[in-house]
Amino acid sequence: MKIVSYNVNGIKARLPRLIEYLTEQQPEIVCLQELKTTDETFPITEIRDAGYGAVWHGQKGFNGVAVLAKGVEPVERQRGLAGESEDDHSRYLEADVDGLIVASIYLPNGNPLPGPKFDYKLRWIERLTTRARDLLGEERAVVLAGDYNVIPNDDDTFSVRAMASDALMQPESRSGFRALVAQGWTDALRTRHPKGGVWTFWDYQAGAWQRDAGFRIDHLLLSPIAADRLVDAGVDKEYRGREKASDHAPTWARLR
Repeated sequence: MKIVSYNVNGIKARLPRLIEYLTEQQPEIVCLQELKTTDETFPITEIRDAGYGAVWHGQKGFNGVAVLAKGVEPVERQRGLAGESEDDHSRYLEADVDGLIVASIYLPNGNPLPGPKFDYKLRWIERLTTRARDLLGEERAVVLAGDYNVIPNDDDTFSVRAMASDALMQPESRSGFRALVAQGWTDALRTRHPKGGVWTFWDYQAGAWQRDAGFRIDHLLLSPIAADRLVDAGVDKEYRGREKASDHAPTWARLR
């Protein structure tokens, strides 16, 4: 079973690339982020024509998450995180797919810092950590897949110096991510590539793709039961190089 996290950076603009990916790779589950479209304008017809059921949580112009499942309809479990009733950002969607719990996550970027956006990012990590603890308590196979907007380690970026002042790599961001993982989650990509140097994102600017100046911010965290089924994890990097591609590459884990 191939489970993919894919920040599409606008599902309408990237729909040909998404359908192309689904057709060529045939993953069983795909967690999408940054849909940038409303619930009403989500392209469910095209996705169903490609052989996938879906649940989605959209928002006009930015954010937005979805869970796609090959040949079945995901069953929505929860949208949004508890803890801030005024938070209307579409950043978390949890579903059940054939007994596997999957969540599509689009964690706040946090820039510029210091400021309210960075404070919101840190609070959001705490809220996610609370939900993750509850999920571990269910003692089921769970995958938390998404764009976490956190570079966990120095070897997860092409340049520590270039990213040193970015919210993605601040000590507070890293600390929050590590506290989450320390609950008992397995970082699938890190487990399979322990020496780092594997990127999931390349900026559109400054020739980042051509220079391979990327970093790792897309992660799949596995509960202990899911981690016991881990076969492999990787990045479908070549899809980043296609015409009008997202700035993220599909990042995946394969489970038995």
